[in-house]
Parts: sequence; C-alpha cells; structure tokens
Amino acid sequence: MLGCGSCSAAGLSVLLHAVLSVTGAVRGTVFTPHFLVQVHAGGDGDAQQLAAELGFSSARKLPFGEELFHFYPSDAHQTRRRRSLGLQQRLEKDCRVKNVVQQEGFIRKKRGYRKINDLEAKINDPLFTNQWYLINTGQANGVAGLDLNVAEAWHLGYTGTGVTIAIMDDGIDYLHPDLASNYNAAASFDYSSNDPYPYPRYTNNWFNSHGTRCAGEVSAAANNICGVGVAYNSKVAGIRMLDQPFMTDIIEASSISHMPQVIDIYSASWGPTDDGKTVDGPRELTLQAMADGVNKGRGGKGSIYVWASGDGGSYDDCNCDGYASSMWTISINSAINDGRTALYDESCSSTLASTFSNGRTRDPEAGVATTDLYGNCTLRHSGTSAAAPEAAGVFALALEANPHLTWRDLQHLTVLTSKRNQLHDEVHQWHCNGVGLEFNHLFGYGVLDAGSMVKMAEEWKTVPERYHCVAGSVQESHKIPPEGKVTLTITTDACQGKDNFVRYLEHVQAVMTVNATRRGDLTINMTSPMGTCSILLSRRPRDVDAKVGFDKWPFMTTHTWGEDPRGSWVLEVGLVGDQPQEGIVREWTLMLHGTQMAPYIDQVVQDYQSKLAMSKKQELEGELDEALDQSLESLLSRN
Repeated sequence: MLGCGSCSAAGLSVLLHAVLSVTGAVRGTVFTPHFLVQVHAGGDGDAQQLAAELGFSSARKLPFGEELFHFYPSDAHQTRRRRSLGLQQRLEKDCRVKNVVQQEGFIRKKRGYRKINDLEAKINDPLFTNQWYLINTGQANGVAGLDLNVAEAWHLGYTGTGVTIAIMDDGIDYLHPDLASNYNAAASFDYSSNDPYPYPRYTNNWFNSHGTRCAGEVSAAANNICGVGVAYNSKVAGIRMLDQPFMTDIIEASSISHMPQVIDIYSASWGPTDDGKTVDGPRELTLQAMADGVNKGRGGKGSIYVWASGDGGSYDDCNCDGYASSMWTISINSAINDGRTALYDESCSSTLASTFSNGRTRDPEAGVATTDLYGNCTLRHSGTSAAAPEAAGVFALALEANPHLTWRDLQHLTVLTSKRNQLHDEVHQWHCNGVGLEFNHLFGYGVLDAGSMVKMAEEWKTVPERYHCVAGSVQESHKIPPEGKVTLTITTDACQGKDNFVRYLEHVQAVMTVNATRRGDLTINMTSPMGTCSILLSRRPRDVDAKVGFDKWPFMTTHTWGEDPRGSWVLEVGLVGDQPQEGIVREWTLMLHGTQMAPYIDQVVQDYQSKLAMSKKQELEGELDEALDQSLESLLSRN
C-alpha cells in the first residue's frame, strides 16, 4: 500500500507493472468478465478492434497509466468462479497486447442504517423545517443549536455556486425536480453500464435510492418540492458505480479519477462490508487514482475525497477500512439530534470530523430529509451515508468562499473550525492534544461549522509544503502476552537536519504487521511525545481471523495534528477478550506527515499584531482620557 501523499512517475510505473503481473487467485476466487488491457504505444485503434473481435462491448481508455484500456463485457452482471482462461490466453498471445489482467470481484457496501421503520413517503410540501441538521430549533425533540451552522454561511452569500460535487454511488435520479436544475450531465457517467446516463436501475424495494438521497443533501435546489441542499446552488454529478454484483479495481479507480479538472469534490458513502470482521481497502489502481487526484486534480490543488466512516457500530473499527482511514480522504462520522453518537457509528483515530444523521429515536422526523427516487421525498435517509454528503456540501461552501483551497487546506480548516458544540458520548470523552486542539475518538474534531469555515476560508493562506518522514522501525518480533500487553518505543528526531524534516504534524501512520489467534481481540494504542494517546485499534468481537492478521496495515491517527513529533512514541499492543489468546507483533514502522514551517504562522502574527495595535490604541485612549480629565480639573479649579 502506498504510504505518502505523492507518487512519482517511476513509482507509478513500478506499481502498474505489479498490478498487471499479479494473479487474482491470490486474493479470491470470484472473477468478473472485465479485463485490464495494456496495448503497445499508439494502439488506441487496435484496442477497439481487438475488443470487437473478442466479443467485448467496448474498450474504454483509462485516464491513468499508459495505454491502459478497460475491456467492458456486453453483460455487466455476469460473474464466474474461475478465470476466463480462453480470453486471457487469446489476449496475452495477441501481438497488439502488452499486458492483461482479468478483474477480481470484491464487495463494496452502501452505508445506511435501515432498521428504523424504513417507510418511504411522497411528500408534496417543502421539508425545510424538518431539516434540523441545517437549522436546529429543537424540532423532533432535538437540541436547539446543534446543527451545521449553514445559516451563517448562506447569510454571507455562499450557496455552492461554481462548485461541482460527484456522488459516487448507485446512480442519481437526475430528473427529480429538486435535482434537475443543478445536475451536471457533462461531468456524469455510468461505470456500471458503461454509458453517460447514471440513472438508478429499478428494483421493487427501491434499493437503488441511495445515491439520489445523498445527492439531495448536497445540491437540492431551493424552493422546490422537498428540502434544500447544504450547497443548494452547487452542481451535482452522478457517478454510478455500485450497482453490479462485485466491485472491481478498474471501476473504483475510474470513478475516483472521473473528470478531476471539472469535479471538485467526490462524496462516497460506501466501503468494505461493515460486519466487524473485514479488513479491506483500495486496491492498487484505486490507490494510484487517489494519488493522482490529490496531486493533479483541480489544477494541482487536489481533488477532495469525502468518505463515510462506516456503520459497523461498536463491533467494528474504521481504521480497518482503508478508504476511511486514508490520509487522502476526509473521513466523516455522524451524530444524532441530541448530540449523542448513533448506535451504528464506528470509532477510530482517523475520523476527522462529524455531521448528522438519524439514530436512537423512533421519531419519524428525526431522520435526514432529502430527495428520493422518481420525484419523491423522504424523511428517513440515515447512517454515515447521510453524514458524508452533508460534509461535501459544507466543503462546497468553503470552496466557493475560496476556490484556491487545496485538499490539505480543507483538512486544516476542518480541524480548526469544527466544534464540540453539544456532542457527547458515554464512553469516549473529549481530550486536548499537545497543542490544545480538542478531539474525540468518535467525533474527530467535532461537528462541521459552515459559518466558521467559510469565514476562515475567505482569508486563508495555503499551508506550507508537506513532507514525509520514516521516523523509525521495529523489525524484531515481540510476543503479546495472553493477558497483558507488549510495549514498544521509537525515539525519533523526525528527520531533523534532512530535507524531509517534519516539525508540525498532520497525519501519523503506524504501519504494522501483527498476528493473533483471534484478530478481533487485538487492541493498539499509541502515545505521542507530547502525551496524546490515539486508539489505533479497538476490540472487534466478531473478528475471528487467526491466519491473515494485519500485513503492513497503515493504522492512521489525526489526533496529534499540529504537534511536534520529536521524541519517544510509545506503542501498546494487547489482547482482550473472553478467552486467553496469543499474538505477535512482527513489524512497526512509524510514518510522519506534516510541515516544516508552522502552518498558521502568518495568521498568528496577524492576530498578534492586531491585538498589539488594539492594546496600543487603548493605551493611547487611556492617556488621552487622563489628559482630558486633568485639563477639566484645571478649568474647574480656575472657576
């Protein structure tokens, strides 16, 4: 897995060779009729002709890599348990082909909590008063003031104009009255059917309503039949990519890299199965596409990837989801309308912030009100699926306030402007890190505050260049006692004196190889030199794996944001559970990512100078008042 925010051309070439050489049998036994084909230079016409000869529907040129094509089947819903050896061999032997890989199929799940009396209803009246997460006056038995503070951003004139958000999902109903005027058809595509019309496939149970609901949260136009989007003048693009039996690396990578100079924000409310026993993340092509996105998207400012943190509840940990825990994504958790965490929320140290969804109450008006299929409306959108699009909408407001924001700028703004507000949890308390930033293991740095974010974005100066330091590594194996923990320490100067010195932290990764007789009983905590403890892995009682463990898995924390990384980092790996287990830590590598210069130094200096000027003004005013008083006393004494 890639471990840094940039990827050199040479590195991508090596990576691509590895992708094209690997056999799918290593990872699973489900194969799809999709092929990744690399032809020789200048062979665009050859690719189309070859696809036709072999009975493929088409050969679509991929926007990443060199001379790469997606050979698309005529029936996207076919799967097979064995390789298509005949097609594979014919492609390999053809003189026009340089490399070929049949695509492995894997599972990606939409994130939505659907257990609360999930009825659909056609609502003819506007639902704005039901959108408590936009302006919370206490409706639906909620807590007044617990919202995204969008009213302040709207009052300042920011509604998402000029910003395009892509909903990577099961399609969107772009004919919906609330979405039609804001639909960006030119930026949309259907990677499930390989055509430019990402309309949801009909099912009797409206299973493919997920993307339409997410789209309405972001970009539903004002003064229409349902509610209003967070960024109601933004444009929304549909990228249909979830509606096939199995996901493939090509489809994920193609979706994530679709029109990165037009699309500003990609919203994803899906990921590996939230069953409490899956450890999974993006494959090689998708990692490459993400790296290209943050390095080259939006004219080099970087594509914004917003990810739902997951719906596995206390049985799961979102650091086991390689999408939500990526440094290149902004992972969003959810809170409910009384400030508590929802029961389906996962916790992890990589979550950056939170928005809102439904939760523990059965109040029919406590869910998320948004657009639904076939021109309908719903009050029951839910899960962290609903949280991520709200965040995408807030970020669209910030990009309108300052189109020059980079992908890292938005992460810094999220850290600095998110609020504790009235969020609380019975288990995970709020803490301050070494530089005074308040965080929570469930809620990240708090709930997004649109008003505060756009005001700070208006005057924002791009943060300094980012550096990456391998701070140290423990390569010796260490056994984990059956009842207890093993403690390891890495003392680092954070590459001081070298070109890649990191003085102010952004993301920290603990890349680990660890095995246990029961993987779900593993817990991992890491404490920074400034005393901030990050829970890198919580117990997952449903995970019974005894063979795979974690193989060079990058556990990530954002809780040490802004800290000085120099000093001793302490890792504690333990086994907790009902029965004694055995485990072994085989490797721990500490990766530091951040800046050499203080990212907010200009703002600090400006604030200091402003305070100094105010102090001097008050001092002069005091001296003037004193002189006037003396003059007045002199005049009175003469009289």
